[in-house]
Amino acid sequence: MTTNIASTEPTSPKREVLRVEDLHTSFFTKEGEVKAVNGVNLTLKEDSILGIVGESGSGKSATALSILRLLPYPGRTVSGAIYFEGRDLLKIDNEGLRQIRGKDIAIIFQEPVAALNPLITIGTHMEEALLAHGYMGKAEARDRSVQLLTELDLPSPPNVLKLYPFQLSGGQAQRVMIAMAMAWNPRVIIADEITSNLDVTLQADVIDRLKRLQRERHSAVMLITHDMGVIAQAAQEVAVMYAGNVVEYADTISIFRRPFHPYTWALLQSIPRLDRPMQALQPIEGSSPNLIDLPDQCPYLPRCPKASNECRLSPKPELVEVEPGHFVACYNRVEHPE
Repeated sequence: MTTNIASTEPTSPKREVLRVEDLHTSFFTKEGEVKAVNGVNLTLKEDSILGIVGESGSGKSATALSILRLLPYPGRTVSGAIYFEGRDLLKIDNEGLRQIRGKDIAIIFQEPVAALNPLITIGTHMEEALLAHGYMGKAEARDRSVQLLTELDLPSPPNVLKLYPFQLSGGQAQRVMIAMAMAWNPRVIIADEITSNLDVTLQADVIDRLKRLQRERHSAVMLITHDMGVIAQAAQEVAVMYAGNVVEYADTISIFRRPFHPYTWALLQSIPRLDRPMQALQPIEGSSPNLIDLPDQCPYLPRCPKASNECRLSPKPELVEVEPGHFVACYNRVEHPE
């Protein structure tokens, strides 16, 4: 794991771009209601990167897809609000949302080759993304496509436009997806596990390019990942999710130096560190709870080494501020020497 933690030096307050309030999202299956997101609250600020981290099934992607109302069947947002520029995205009509998708809020999907249509060329993909909002002609869209691919350092952009998705490597396909997302200089970019299928060298390259483009365009990025190394490299703030809940929320340096939730602490203990080569890795025992039958108590209770009677007898803990800007949902927090 890299120790190059993203800088969080104090700066002037940044304006809120996107706010998620008490979001509940479920998938209604034959087996029952899968409660994928359970009361999530998030704030995304301009010119910053918010990391969303957690193991598979924690609700990261379901939260992201809820924002743009892209949940696959049988998923549905049950309640909550998602405000973008004062408008609740869950209440605007489909045409209004279509004007926002891709232009003001863009998403980079987890599997770029799967997200691209194998039957049409890269050029057609990019031109459709640009022409969807009706502000340019086809020739201008093609020139803009070449410009975007050039910014991502793809070799011979005019030739890349003639290729089909299956003719690209994983890293090239991911850079094409980033170029498409940046086409209209969106206010918000949702990057969903964009490094998960890439080797370490390509991961670093993709993250560096995303950070550079984000700085140049002053976009707000929601970076979804299960990799704490990616969080350390890119994010200014972090929301740790478990079983559809945000269990800890703070700036990146605070999360790494003083994690208060036992789950966050366990995540950090389960990955190798270059600064502690002799430290034994400690896997997290047990498995995530069944999202169809969630307990009334803390969802991490069965796996938590610090669980007490208060945890077993009390309702699910709420996020509370334990230090300035550091929020934790836990009755029995990890203790740190002063």
